Amino acid sequence: MSDPRYARLAEVLTGYSTALRRGDRVWIDVAEIPEDFVVALIRAVRARGAEPCVRISSGRISREIGRGVTEAGLKLSGKHELAWMKTMQAFIALRGSQNSFESSDVPAEKQKMAGKILRPISDYRINHTRWVVLRWPTPAMAQAAGMSTEAFTDLYFKVCNLDYRKMSHAVKPLVSLMKRTDRVQILGPGTDLRFSIRKIGVIPCVGERNIPDGEVFTAPVKTSVEGQVTFNAPAVYRGMPFDRVCLRFAKGKIIKATAAERSRDLEEIFSSDEGARYVGEFSLGLNPYIRDPIRDILFDEKIAGSFHFTPGQAYEEADNGNRSQIHWDLVNLQDRAHGGGKILFDGKLIREDGRFVTKELLGLNPERLAKVLTV
Repeated sequence: MSDPRYARLAEVLTGYSTALRRGDRVWIDVAEIPEDFVVALIRAVRARGAEPCVRISSGRISREIGRGVTEAGLKLSGKHELAWMKTMQAFIALRGSQNSFESSDVPAEKQKMAGKILRPISDYRINHTRWVVLRWPTPAMAQAAGMSTEAFTDLYFKVCNLDYRKMSHAVKPLVSLMKRTDRVQILGPGTDLRFSIRKIGVIPCVGERNIPDGEVFTAPVKTSVEGQVTFNAPAVYRGMPFDRVCLRFAKGKIIKATAAERSRDLEEIFSSDEGARYVGEFSLGLNPYIRDPIRDILFDEKIAGSFHFTPGQAYEEADNGNRSQIHWDLVNLQDRAHGGGKILFDGKLIREDGRFVTKELLGLNPERLAKVLTV
C-alpha cells in the first residue's frame, strides 16, 4: 500500500509548485526514488490533463558516465537534452542519492567541462519552464542529520507538505522591507560583511522552485561587497566536502578564499571563470522546521535563522549582471547555538542571533511561522 503522504506531496508538486495545466508536457527526472512515489506523481500529472515524460537515473551510473565522458559525447547529449527541454512546459526533479560524495572521484576537469557544455539546458529550464527540484529521504541523509531513518522521513514529509500558499503571504513584509533596503551589514564570528542590494529584485521562495522551501533572496550590487564572511555550515561542491569556508572581498571580488585543508580546491573552483569570484545571490532562510545542517543544500539553505551568500551566477529575477558556470550556495547559521550574529538593513538591526526583532517581521520567527504553515 502506498504511503498516503506520497499523494499529498504529488499534489503539492503538480498543483502548486508547477501549477500544471491541461496539455502541459512535464519532464519528470528521478534518481533512486521509490517506484510507488513515481507512480503517484505520474497519476497526479495525468489528473491535471498534463503529459508525463519520465527519465530515470542513479548516482552510480551518473558517476561512471562522468568519469569517462568526452567533450564530443557531452555536446551530443547536450544538444538532444536541450531540444527535449524546449518541448516542455514544466520540470520536476527528485534525487534520492545514497551517497552525497558519489561523484567525488569524477575528475574536476570533467565536471568543469560538463558544467560549461550543459549550462544552456539548466538556463533554459530555469528561465522558460515552471520547475521544482527536491531530494528524497534516504538513510544517508538521515545519518547526516544524526537521526533515525524513520524520524528523518517523518521530518521530510513535515517540511515538504507545509501549506506553502500561507507561507507566500507570511513573507510579504520581509519582501517589502528588502525592496526598500540599500545597505546590508552582517556581523558574526569571523564575519563582517557589507554590501548594497539597492534596486535588485527580491524573490520569495515559497514552494514554487524548491521543496522544502522557505527563503527570500536578492543579490548584492556586483561590486559593492566588502569585508569577510565565514560559513559555519558544512558544504559540498561537486561531490567534495568543504568546511569553514572563509571568503574575503574587495570591490565585490573574492580576493582570498580558505577552507581548512581544501583551500587549494576552493581556489580552483573560484578560478572557473571571472564571474565565479563575484556573488550572485544573498538570501535569508526561514523554514521553521529545518534547524540544523545536513550537508544538503536544498535543506541547509532554508534553515531558520540562516543566511546564504552565493558565488557565481545570478538569477534572472534578481539580476546583478554576474555570469558564471558556478552557483554555489554557502550557508551561515546565526542562531545562538552556532555562534549568533546580527543583520542590519540601512543601519537598523532586523535580525539578531537568528531571530527577527522588528515588529513587522516577528511573525517569521520559527514558533509563530510554524503555527501558520502546518497543514
